[in-house]
Amino acid sequence: MQSSTSASSLWRPWTPITQQAASLRIVEARGNSVRDAEGNWYLDGISGVLNASCGHGHPRLTEAAIRQFERLVHYDPMVSSHDPAETLTSRLAELLPGELNETCLLNSGSEATEAAIRIALQYWRNIGAERDRVITFEAAYHGSTFLAQQLSGLPFTVSEWVSPFPIDRIPLPASPREMRTGESADALIALFATALEAGPPAAAVMVEPLLGLGGCVVLPAGFLTRLRHLCDRHGALLILDEVFCGFGRTGRMFGFEHDGITPDIVTLSKGISGGLLPLAAVTVTSPIKETFIQEPVIQGLRYGHTTGGHAVASAVANAVLDVMADEKLVENSAAQGAMLLADLRKLESSPLVTDVRGLGLVIAIETDSPESAAAIAEAAAAAGVMTRHERGVIRIAPPLTITTDETAEIIQKISSAVDVASARPPA
Repeated sequence: MQSSTSASSLWRPWTPITQQAASLRIVEARGNSVRDAEGNWYLDGISGVLNASCGHGHPRLTEAAIRQFERLVHYDPMVSSHDPAETLTSRLAELLPGELNETCLLNSGSEATEAAIRIALQYWRNIGAERDRVITFEAAYHGSTFLAQQLSGLPFTVSEWVSPFPIDRIPLPASPREMRTGESADALIALFATALEAGPPAAAVMVEPLLGLGGCVVLPAGFLTRLRHLCDRHGALLILDEVFCGFGRTGRMFGFEHDGITPDIVTLSKGISGGLLPLAAVTVTSPIKETFIQEPVIQGLRYGHTTGGHAVASAVANAVLDVMADEKLVENSAAQGAMLLADLRKLESSPLVTDVRGLGLVIAIETDSPESAAAIAEAAAAAGVMTRHERGVIRIAPPLTITTDETAEIIQKISSAVDVASARPPA
């Protein structure tokens, strides 16, 4: 029997039930555009689910998937490895700096966070130390599984359950606009220093290079370098969540490369397989993995999933790395992102816009209210550009394959959308 609250049996996550009945339905995607059920085409300003880094339907990715489907779909990762996973993890070890050589393949960013926290806490037990406190941002978003959700202080993701380990959440000392100043950098690092000095020794500090769901906040230049020094001074592991930022999104292959540091653990997903198939990774340094020989039960990682490191997904990820190199997508991300940011910053003259910020192909337009953001996003969609808005912030993160002409089109249509929203009478 069909529910009275919805004409669909699909229960979509993160969406109010009352808004699901007559919502947009996307039926086709090609390149950097998508089409809805009514035949309207849109420039995809949000890369599918922020993960279609190579655009939609890239022939080299689909060909890689078909070839692997015909050879080996997957096999039990507890029984055997396979070539696509072995190749991918070797390539990640080459791409990542320092001793980040050891990768466990999973299905989603949330799973990668779950694994990273388990590894970090088990590492200290393996070496006979009592450390289980984790420090992160209050505005962090690291996923929606149990341990991942514990880390967030965002009102719509905060966990209602008691945490199995102590967590300190660091608030931003200033508005997102002011966070790009030297004074805010000093204030922010002082908060992390205080947290590391207070209480029992911390097991790990986990942060995003750019706060994604927490407002698309660009952190001050040099912050990660100073945080790395703090973690070294206090012996805490530094975990960087590159689920959203990794694989070229910020104009570098990894977001932490802007500060030239090496974390102890890094989590990866979204762009790793170009949105074609679910895949994620958690990569740790060799010294961390070596302690698991002393793990008391199985002398290894007690975490994994049936389809973790799926052979077809891994084959696609290898093709993604080839496409990124051959088509210079990291460089394109930096160039197109700079163009978007420079032109969209002109919108700060609008009374609806309080800040425009970005890094690579992550651009945030902060508005004076959630209602203004919704009105601008609606007008942009009507003009033919898909965006995403959360709590008054419009996020623009198109595929890394976006062209200069498409970038110019996004700029023109978003600018027109701000004008349309500004002309609307007050509610």
